[in-house]
Amino acid sequence: MKLISSFIILLLFIIEAFAQQTKTYTLNEAINLALERNLSVVQAQNNVESAQARVLAAYGNYLPALSAFGGWNRTQNDRAASSTQIIGGQALSFPASFSVTNNFSTRVDLSYVLFDGFAREANFNSASASALSTEQQAARTRQSIVYQVENAYLNVLRKEQLVKVSEENLKRGRRQLERITESNRVGALPLADVYRQQSQVAADELNLITAQNDYEKAKADLVALIGSDMAQEHNFSDPSISPETNQTELDSTKEMYSNFHELTQRSLANRPDYMATKESFRSAEAGVTAARSGYFPTISASAGYSLSNTELSTLRNNKNIAWGINIRWNLFDAFQTNQSLQSAIADQHNAEVAMRQAERDIGVEVKKALLDLEAARKGVEVSQKGLRSAMEDRKIAEERYNLGAGTLLDLLTANAGLVNAQANNINASYFYIIAKRNLEYVIGERTY
Repeated sequence: MKLISSFIILLLFIIEAFAQQTKTYTLNEAINLALERNLSVVQAQNNVESAQARVLAAYGNYLPALSAFGGWNRTQNDRAASSTQIIGGQALSFPASFSVTNNFSTRVDLSYVLFDGFAREANFNSASASALSTEQQAARTRQSIVYQVENAYLNVLRKEQLVKVSEENLKRGRRQLERITESNRVGALPLADVYRQQSQVAADELNLITAQNDYEKAKADLVALIGSDMAQEHNFSDPSISPETNQTELDSTKEMYSNFHELTQRSLANRPDYMATKESFRSAEAGVTAARSGYFPTISASAGYSLSNTELSTLRNNKNIAWGINIRWNLFDAFQTNQSLQSAIADQHNAEVAMRQAERDIGVEVKKALLDLEAARKGVEVSQKGLRSAMEDRKIAEERYNLGAGTLLDLLTANAGLVNAQANNINASYFYIIAKRNLEYVIGERTY
């Protein structure tokens, strides 16, 4: 009895461990996991933190610089005795001597830049704009990863449906082989039909193996994208995603996404990467101001307070206080300021060109996304018609073959047409969903 109980406990433990290793992810769960673990998202966030640190450093230039110093020096003089020397007609001798002198000192300095040709303000504006640009780039990176996950997730579901089509086709072929074999046994069908159907079943088995392999590779791509452990088993299922697309859905989507000009304006108003180019242009503008500051003088104020003495106990007896205002003007620097200014102006022009190019690219992306969505919509309609026709054709071919009015070749041809129509319908349905998600990604309105 104890042995049976131990076996049951061990079996339950194995089942529980297996259940823990296998997890089914919905699309939202896969997206959340990717946003947490994807290395591109992590790198983008690191860039944001680095840019924010530069903003803080630029803000620090508005604050005074404060430094403190403390020190102790010890001087030791050890002189040996000298021989008798005649100095001024007198014989003098110098005995050995030894002396030690300590010096204690401390100092506090305070300095503040009153004016630097507006470089301080320009550097702060440039750092702030760069930080905003980096944040927008990180936001676009998150949008890109989400779209990649959606694409990969839908590809997994599509491959899974294709596996089911191959499995159903194989089952149908095996059932047909059993009927043909039995008919041949009683002399109703020739042996050639048996061999032909056996060959077709073997081909169907190979197609199933290929479909299953494609499905597993699609899952591996998705697992890598979300940053999960490749050694664990993963399942992906989302009841909210239906491969069936009705005409109402097709018509409403077409009406919603039909105005190219409106969609382009929405993209320009929402796309984080376009916002990033605008902030980069602002940063470049501030860079021009910072470079031009070299033509202006720098005015700073400073103050210092120091204590020094040979004894630590009497350190406060010797105090020094200094303060003043300094003006430094670089009258000629071998055209270095001019070179910096011209480089900054070129950077500003390049940033403006990049912004204009981003506008053009967005227009092209919106146009292509609309074309892909329209083609996918038509593909769904055509594939649905083709599937209905293929189902009827296969049904008629099977009835004719069973009645002896048709050949096995006709049945195999009709069956291949049905399998192809089913695959086309599945591909068209998921390609339509992906095309719709792609247009949403191009518009860039969703935030994460």
